[in-house]
Amino acid sequence: MASFDRDQVRYRMLPKTDVEVETTGLSLTAEGFHEHELNRTGLYKSHPWYEIPIRRDSFIGAFAFNFAAFILPALYGTLSKLWVANIDSSMVATTDVYTYVGVITEVINEGLPRASWLIIGDKASRTLSERLQLTHTLIAIQALLGLIMSIAFVSAASTFAKGFVPVEIRAASITYVKISAFSSLSSAIETAVATATRALDKPDVPLLISSVKFAVNIVLDLLIISKFHVGKSTPTVNTQGGIQLACNMAGALIGLAYFLYTTSYKTASRDLSTVKPSWAALKIMARPGVLTLTESAVRNALYLWLVSTIVAMGSDYTTAWGVFNTIRWGLVMVPVQTLEATALTFIGHAWGEWQREVGAATHKVSASWRQILAIVRSALISIVIALCVEVPLCLFLSFWGAGPFAHYLSNSDAVSNITAHMWKTIDWCYIFYAVSTQMATVLLATKPRWYLYQSLVSNLCYVLPWAIVCQVVRLHPEDAWTYHSLVFGGSLVFSFFDILIVDAIWIWNLRRGRSKQTLHTMSSLPA
Repeated sequence: MASFDRDQVRYRMLPKTDVEVETTGLSLTAEGFHEHELNRTGLYKSHPWYEIPIRRDSFIGAFAFNFAAFILPALYGTLSKLWVANIDSSMVATTDVYTYVGVITEVINEGLPRASWLIIGDKASRTLSERLQLTHTLIAIQALLGLIMSIAFVSAASTFAKGFVPVEIRAASITYVKISAFSSLSSAIETAVATATRALDKPDVPLLISSVKFAVNIVLDLLIISKFHVGKSTPTVNTQGGIQLACNMAGALIGLAYFLYTTSYKTASRDLSTVKPSWAALKIMARPGVLTLTESAVRNALYLWLVSTIVAMGSDYTTAWGVFNTIRWGLVMVPVQTLEATALTFIGHAWGEWQREVGAATHKVSASWRQILAIVRSALISIVIALCVEVPLCLFLSFWGAGPFAHYLSNSDAVSNITAHMWKTIDWCYIFYAVSTQMATVLLATKPRWYLYQSLVSNLCYVLPWAIVCQVVRLHPEDAWTYHSLVFGGSLVFSFFDILIVDAIWIWNLRRGRSKQTLHTMSSLPA
């Protein structure tokens, strides 16, 4: 194979309205692509670790920004449980309404936004103006969908409470449900902005969103609902919900304004028509977006069906499940989420670079082992880091931390005992989850259709049968976790092997040239 020749890379000066550097004439050899890819991501193998650049468009720099952006909401989610436990421990389960509204909203948040890694993340085949137009289209559509969903939640607040709030506190939770309903709008805007800007190598935008939310939330909670709050008024769970909604909306809008001013406005200051939302951009996003939307809809529908069987077990069991989720999806999973977002960004970049290098338009091409390694390298790094962090963390919580942490969050002995039992039963499954999440980034950022297929196999072949069992069998709080642990823990293990097999097929197809590549440009569709 020919070696990489640095003289083959030619740069031209671009107008100040387009800050991207265009690389042309690159070698089509595996070595050329591999070395260029490592240079471009800031992980060039000949650099000592202390010389690796800490930039937003490098793996380490993006990881640092993403970690800070994910840790702040997790910290607040933990603290909010504590605030409510101090107000009224019986109402802790009510705050999970925010979570369940978020799960339903996640269907639209994991539709078009998850197509960003493949479409907006392709900076090799698309100009910055095209990527910004795609981003603006995504944000506009997501905001509209979030508003529609919020109105629907408000209209069906009583029905929603029947499905996801224990009967003991249902009547007192209707107002909280209505407040939480508009979290769909704030969440849709935030997710669209955060995902798209990460794909644009601007992880400082989601960090700003998280920082605003966290700072304002903490200040207002301390002043209004903490033990040391100002004034003589008695805070309620609805007060906490209102504060959380206001801060989430403020964070999303401030992040959007910051992005529009620092990037969109400066890039398109001469011709705004080049970056305004368009039907052509929506069509491009919709093709992979429909696949990720379908995957999310199936997965979350089954999850909420299972949650309804949990809610039926009474307040203690439901509260324990909420606290378990706070531990599981809060601080414990922050490294996993951070690594996933970082890996998706750079796999999307590498995939677009490879497709441009091999000239894939609508034909089948093969990839060398070096090219495949360059594409999946970020996922491999993420797997190693995830194992180094999650294994000791899970062991610590199992032996020492789960029970005390659960009691700290719920202020209830019964709830903390149930939560500790839940965690110790399936904690090891989350090590499989940490690894499988990083493996799945390869499929999501390159072949969303394959990502959909592996998810359908997992959900329809494993989760659905167990969900039916949980509906048919007469569950009691004393034995319910036997079944629920098989669903939630078992599905993580099943998904690990499922994704491993599909990843292996993805590699085999790429090596054999059986995988069809298709590039969709803005000019390929009518405006």
